[in-house]
Amino acid sequence: MDYFSVAAILTVLSAVFGYINVRFLKLPITIGLMLITIVFTLVVVAIGQFDDTLLVREKELISQIDFKTVLLDIMLSFLLFAGALHTNFAQLKVQRWPVFIFATAGVLISTFLVGTIMFYVLQLIGMNVDFIYCLLFGALISPTDPIAVLGILKKAGAPKKLETKIVGESLFNDGVGVVIFLTIFKIAEGGSGVTFGYIVEMFAVEVLGGIALGLILGWITYRMMRSIDDYEIEVIITIAAVMGGTLIAQKLHMSAPLAMVTTGLIVGNDTVRNTAMSEITETYVDKFWELLDVFLNTILFVMIGMEMLVLTFEGNYILAGLLGIPIVLLSRFISLWGPIKFFDRKLEFVPNTNLIMTWGGLRGGISIALALSLTQEMHKELFLVVTYIIVAFSIIGQGLTVEPIVKRFAKNNS
Repeated sequence: MDYFSVAAILTVLSAVFGYINVRFLKLPITIGLMLITIVFTLVVVAIGQFDDTLLVREKELISQIDFKTVLLDIMLSFLLFAGALHTNFAQLKVQRWPVFIFATAGVLISTFLVGTIMFYVLQLIGMNVDFIYCLLFGALISPTDPIAVLGILKKAGAPKKLETKIVGESLFNDGVGVVIFLTIFKIAEGGSGVTFGYIVEMFAVEVLGGIALGLILGWITYRMMRSIDDYEIEVIITIAAVMGGTLIAQKLHMSAPLAMVTTGLIVGNDTVRNTAMSEITETYVDKFWELLDVFLNTILFVMIGMEMLVLTFEGNYILAGLLGIPIVLLSRFISLWGPIKFFDRKLEFVPNTNLIMTWGGLRGGISIALALSLTQEMHKELFLVVTYIIVAFSIIGQGLTVEPIVKRFAKNNS
């Protein structure tokens, strides 16, 4: 099956499932699409017990998609730029220090907590998995997914200060999470060159280099848009910034996601909007990226839903996944506790910030993509199932209940 056929089928499925969601379920798009896709896939599996024609076709479709490459190397940059473009820059500037700590120390602490607890839990259920592989799982599941978070929080009505913390952390922590994951991955492979200097260099190139590249791209984009008044070309300039910037970041081994977040924050800043965009340009830029964001989200969550066809659902794997849900939530709660207590007095956090950030920190496609990059020696089949179960619960279970929890515990403080 050629690339166009795969893309066409995914688009048609996304349109049909999106219609069903809007017409009947009326759920947030990320939740609705994943739920419908999972139900659709289960129906296909059930029908396959009698006639496997459709099941074979769907498995063939999934096998044609390199989920990791499609998400991490292509879609993620567009989605993060779109998300950052509409993030409140002024609020993020005020909350920059807690967001920074959440996205760095928080991810690191969560990685070790999840890995350590999972190591002992797996032993209790009769599965002997080396500690380093459990730590690797902790690294891939600890970063929250900005794609899932952004779509759901918009409808949850969270206080702006709280929304900025959750969204800001989600936009930045995947870059840090990938560095931690790659470092542990190299150790797990038996790499002898993983020294403190290597880790510092990787962090500097990936994270700091990515942010620096984003600053440069944002400035160039701003200067170009300011010097002309043509909304069509200005929209194309923003597309070029994302595509060209992603290519440069990949060639220089910098974090493309962090570069795109930084570029999006600069282009979406009120100062840049007021000085570089006419009213019609601002409208077209916003509408184009909103539409692209929704379109890519629909494709992504249909893909996530269909990924279950390639998983090995053994009894112990499912049990490990179900036990992994409270482990991940508890580890996130603990990792956020210290920074929240430290900054609480200075920034006046809304009530129950830790509880809401724990429940609102959703996992998504990034965790699945990283799990897919594991080798068989790293217990890929086990951790893929565990990750999928946690992601499915996160998006559907937590996603459906974020709004009532925000309304119940935030006390509408803004």
